[in-house]
Amino acid sequence: MKRALITGVTGQDGAYLAQFLLSKGYEVHGLMRRSSAAEVVDAKLRWLNIHNDIREVDGNLIDLSSLIRIIRDVKPDEVYNLGAQSFVKASWNQPLLTGQVTGLGAANVLEAIRLERPEARFYQASSSEMYGLIQEDMQSEKTPFYPRSPYAVAKLYAHWMTVNYRESYGMHASSGILFNHESPLRGIEFVTRKVTDGVARIKLGLSKELRLGNIDAKRDWGHSKEYVQAMWLMLQQDKPDDYVIATGRTTTVRDMCRIAFSYVGLDMDAHLKIDPALFRPAEVDVLFGNPAKAKAKLGWEAKITLEEMIQEMVDADLARLRDART
Repeated sequence: MKRALITGVTGQDGAYLAQFLLSKGYEVHGLMRRSSAAEVVDAKLRWLNIHNDIREVDGNLIDLSSLIRIIRDVKPDEVYNLGAQSFVKASWNQPLLTGQVTGLGAANVLEAIRLERPEARFYQASSSEMYGLIQEDMQSEKTPFYPRSPYAVAKLYAHWMTVNYRESYGMHASSGILFNHESPLRGIEFVTRKVTDGVARIKLGLSKELRLGNIDAKRDWGHSKEYVQAMWLMLQQDKPDDYVIATGRTTTVRDMCRIAFSYVGLDMDAHLKIDPALFRPAEVDVLFGNPAKAKAKLGWEAKITLEEMIQEMVDADLARLRDART
């Protein structure tokens, strides 16, 4: 039985990855950062009904000693570093924390593996936000990076540290440069979930409007459930490498909203309000991924459409809100 360690196991990607690895017969260990709201920490794992199947380990990405202890005790075959301060907007208000957790946290995991389990295979969750002010119309593994937020800068540090450990120590360390990926498990602070939750509230008469910032930004949106499969495929390859994981389709926030509103029979223009306070200090206008390498080398491609994903998310939010009222 293979043994996997997942940091960020309580997040959207961590939960879906844990579910996927369990279906593959893995023993799954999940890094748990202690929280004052302990009763809601594993809400996403509970939503997937796998919370009792995860072996929890106490630790923190900014505490190297805890990571060394965990790697020594668990002896994982595969380590997936999904843990991060991952909300881009918050990174301007907490740049140092974002750097510590999202950037140095990855280096801590790599160092713990190098010291205790160098044969383990490592996956780093890199981000399309690293492209920022895009240097090419369609972004691939060879496109230069130009980060536009403290979050993206921290992710870029983690990305290059992964490359450095691979080249310096011969570790099987790979990065997935994931473009936006969503699901019913997405946090309410992210724009897709903010939209689907807002649409559901308006449909049920719990709200009258949805307030957003820059709705002309374009993103390449896929489904988290499919993207975690790409993570696993990277660690099954003979040689480590970096891969763009994307759908190859870019859509404006405006059109994504239109999909959600039209699905429940509402007029978007009657409810959507633009709030200048929600604009980013430095905007990333377009993200558009080229997944050709992932298809050619991993045999991976996205199959769930944006329309199908948004409809699934709206349905899930409608169900949540109806349950909350009963």
